[in-house]
Amino acid sequence: MNDLQEVSGFSLTRRNLFKAGGAFGIAAAFTGAQVSGLTAAEQALADAPRDAVKLNVLFIGAHPDDEAGNLGVFGQWNEYLGMKAGVITVTRGEGGGNAVGLEEGPPLGMMREAEERKAVGYAGIENVFNLDGLDFYYTASAPLSYQVWDGAAVLSRIVRVVRATRPDVIVTMNPSAVEGNHGNHQQAAMFAVEAYLAAGDPQRYPEHFAEGFEPWQPRRILRAGANGSGAAGEGGVAAGYTPTVASDVVFGCWNGTPSQRNGKRWSEMLDLARWAYVTQGWAEFAPGTTDPAKISNSWFTVIHSRSPLADPRSGGDAALRGAALPIDGGLPFGTLIDVRPARFEVVAGEDVEIQVTVTAPADAKLPAGRLALGAPTGWSAGGAVDVPALNRGRSHRATFRLTAGSDAVAGTQVRVDATLTAGGASGTTFAQLRVAGAVEATIRPLEEIQKFRSWTAGLGMKHLDVLVPELFPVGQGRTRTLEVIVENFSAQSRSGSVSLTLPAGFAASPAQQSYSGLAAGATTTVSFEVTNTDTSIPTANRAPNKGSWPVTVTATSEAGSAERAVTMNLVPTYAVQRTASAPVIDAVRREGEYPGEAIPVDTIWDGSPMGGKNPTISAKTWITHDDANFYLFISVLDDIRGTILPASDNKRQRRTDSVEIYIDPRGTAGNTAQTFIAGIMPSMDSMTGAPGVGRDRDNWQGEAAVTAPGMQVQVKMASTTAEYTGYDMEVKIPFAVLPDNLDPQHVGFNVVINDSDTQNKAAQNRVGWSTFPGMRADPWRWGIITLDGVQDAGSKPKKPILPDTAARSVGSPQSILQSAVDQVPLGGFSPTDHPLKVLKSSIAAGIVTVALQTPRAGTARVFLWDGEQVVGSAEAQVKSGRAELRFGARTAATGNGDSLVGTKASPVLAVSFESGSGVYAAKAPLGGRSV
Repeated sequence: MNDLQEVSGFSLTRRNLFKAGGAFGIAAAFTGAQVSGLTAAEQALADAPRDAVKLNVLFIGAHPDDEAGNLGVFGQWNEYLGMKAGVITVTRGEGGGNAVGLEEGPPLGMMREAEERKAVGYAGIENVFNLDGLDFYYTASAPLSYQVWDGAAVLSRIVRVVRATRPDVIVTMNPSAVEGNHGNHQQAAMFAVEAYLAAGDPQRYPEHFAEGFEPWQPRRILRAGANGSGAAGEGGVAAGYTPTVASDVVFGCWNGTPSQRNGKRWSEMLDLARWAYVTQGWAEFAPGTTDPAKISNSWFTVIHSRSPLADPRSGGDAALRGAALPIDGGLPFGTLIDVRPARFEVVAGEDVEIQVTVTAPADAKLPAGRLALGAPTGWSAGGAVDVPALNRGRSHRATFRLTAGSDAVAGTQVRVDATLTAGGASGTTFAQLRVAGAVEATIRPLEEIQKFRSWTAGLGMKHLDVLVPELFPVGQGRTRTLEVIVENFSAQSRSGSVSLTLPAGFAASPAQQSYSGLAAGATTTVSFEVTNTDTSIPTANRAPNKGSWPVTVTATSEAGSAERAVTMNLVPTYAVQRTASAPVIDAVRREGEYPGEAIPVDTIWDGSPMGGKNPTISAKTWITHDDANFYLFISVLDDIRGTILPASDNKRQRRTDSVEIYIDPRGTAGNTAQTFIAGIMPSMDSMTGAPGVGRDRDNWQGEAAVTAPGMQVQVKMASTTAEYTGYDMEVKIPFAVLPDNLDPQHVGFNVVINDSDTQNKAAQNRVGWSTFPGMRADPWRWGIITLDGVQDAGSKPKKPILPDTAARSVGSPQSILQSAVDQVPLGGFSPTDHPLKVLKSSIAAGIVTVALQTPRAGTARVFLWDGEQVVGSAEAQVKSGRAELRFGARTAATGNGDSLVGTKASPVLAVSFESGSGVYAAKAPLGGRSV
């Protein structure tokens, strides 16, 4: 036990005062302060009333609609508790769909930003921080998201925004690599966890301090959502939530609370907010129930808390108590109790060290008290220890030895509570542990799962691993090598064996593998050959268990045995026969062109019934090859023709009737950026129009004429919707357009049919060959084909060509106007050394003239904003000092208004500046100067 140094503030210096405001917004905390060495102009700036925004809650997501489900709760917290929330959005969603127009890329990103601002406004949220990350395409890969976003730079920008806005509570998405989790969502949440840990660390991103920001330690981080069950209705929160992981702590808030300021329930306000995301088609969502007993509760899972926790059943504000709001009768508000186990796994009968750090509030002393560790029955934590009285901001650390009960069951999760009692009050926080067998064995995870596990281990957040699935595929009738990792969690060397228990129809060789002399904390690897011996077993989700076959991995040692449950997916296989002569690409299948049986493409993987069939949509696919090309003939039976898109909208084919062809050349792709995915709409513009052919969310997304030279498609289909019964499609795909050379013994392959029976750009059912839910982002769950007579030339992967144009904050009037007020730098980038100013402005004969004071040489952008749209703009390269920009404007305004938000009668000037060293934002009424 020892006393820790107080986290000291930073001195007020000339440099940190004028580095863009930061945590204090230049003089927010020092109005009227006299700092030696300042010029008269600088002192005047120091005296100016420029307050930086202070948030209570900060949501961190990836796209402009990710916060949507939480807006009913954020709105309640704002209305009744005075909580000010903000939103970080890594991207503007410019890579998503557009249900209301043809805009894409940055123009779509600006539309989605406007939608988001309107939606969150219903919840009283004014501060939205778009970080200018690129929304490239749908992926389940967090590592690919990190790569495309330049993850290290994005994390620095998130930490800068956290330090600037000083939230007490961070809310984010699910950071875990669970099935179906969008890779962008996962990575954004991983950033949120890292920012929560890094923002208060003076050793992390010290360059922020020269900009005027200070370390800031959020007190709690929550995941929006939970795994388990909780009741709907007003009494659901009081009844409590039953989590799947017993050690989870889950808070709730009822969405049906009446809003006095809006005259509606917050569930109704949530509907209004969702309908604002019109480009995503959400305006067509049906309103939620009005039956109070059925109105949902929103649930929030604690990822980590440094502050004492209230009883989760105590009300809809409990998630904030101890962090953003005091706990009635609790410890002095701002007291921190941080619980850190030395490791996540603990073996029955063995010890683990638990460190608990108690910190007094920054503005109050903490009286002396007692600190005790609580653990499950049968566990031993020793007695309570003394905690001395602590001055403001000072800390004290205690170390406990926790001994797991001898009857602790391997595989269970437990919670360890740390309770401080001081001054007649008490407060509790917790940490999570997993009871491990002395030795455990499990399959080697997929590469991206392993990266996630390494990340959680490095942060001390391994409890986020608990629900991450352990999965492996086996081809129908094939044998694969399965590596199994054996780990010794105990405190002494172990020897023993490992075995697999497989379902009927599968076999493992050898029956068991031995290991010996495995040191404490060490790992070793053994291998098995796993074979599907019964080829009549249904593949993919056609099986009764939807394709999730249970496998048990058992490790034995002198201490006993421990089991780990993993899941095997049986994927379909097909041997592709070489064609005697290349088929003619004319949408007619002639005898001899396609040797071999057809592949059935008729099982639903997205729609109802999952794993079943729908008589209104099915297909058969014939596939063959020669030395240089794949050839496919796909015959689709369909009853209704969906939306026929214009040729100018040749993208995102899954919105309507279409075919997708998936090829993973070597069967080893970790994500779709290493694959080829063709998206083909049978016609565009009309029933008789040419097919729309492109590539989607793969190694080179875009129209096939550019991204797949030599690819050919022909379609035969009825000329009228009345005669429509489906279509025949013939496709040629050159090997040369694939992202790697083919491994003829293991090519990942799939065909998917998207079926739309409506005219609203939405598909209702999707059928395919390898039909696992989420397979479109998981190449390892595609089927496997082999090629007759093709030589393996070895791997020569092509670097992915990904979308590279993101919407940017310096080009967003709404972001500029916000930044000029809240003093958080645009996009979270570094601010410039000196401010940008509008010295004067005017309008005459429809021409706007703006005089600027620029901080250095760089790019200046001026937008005239009328509250709804840009009515004039200019961009110029400028030198340091005075610059003048002129541009035409579509407005009848005379320049005598005073609006700082923009109206048609009184538009506002939104001005941004950027250079290699930073960004800055300013605003002024048309006809005026910076305010």
